Amino acid sequence: MVQASRNEKRLKRHFRARKKLFGSTERPRLVITRTNKHICAQVVNDEESKTLCAVSSYSKDLKGKIKGYDIAGAEEVGKAIAEKAKATGIAKVVYDTGGNLYHGRVKALADAARKAGLDF
Repeated sequence: MVQASRNEKRLKRHFRARKKLFGSTERPRLVITRTNKHICAQVVNDEESKTLCAVSSYSKDLKGKIKGYDIAGAEEVGKAIAEKAKATGIAKVVYDTGGNLYHGRVKALADAARKAGLDF
């Protein structure tokens, strides 16, 4: 019997979660994309299929603030996405981990976004 790869398991979790999660105009979806080195966050309105704002660990705004691609870097991305979302008038979001387990950098990003004023 062939074992499912780590990415296949993540995709299964992501599709299972996406059956229930939907970003609307009132409450858009905060999507997390995590790689080995970087982490990205987008606020998406699924009704209009539009990305409202996005921040990543390799964006020009955060170049000087992030020294490594660790939990501290994820916290900076969380603060930045919360500030951008609030600037565009978004206070409440639905959190989508993208199939990633809720610990480490994914959890740090969520906690930092909550501290910066984003409600989910």
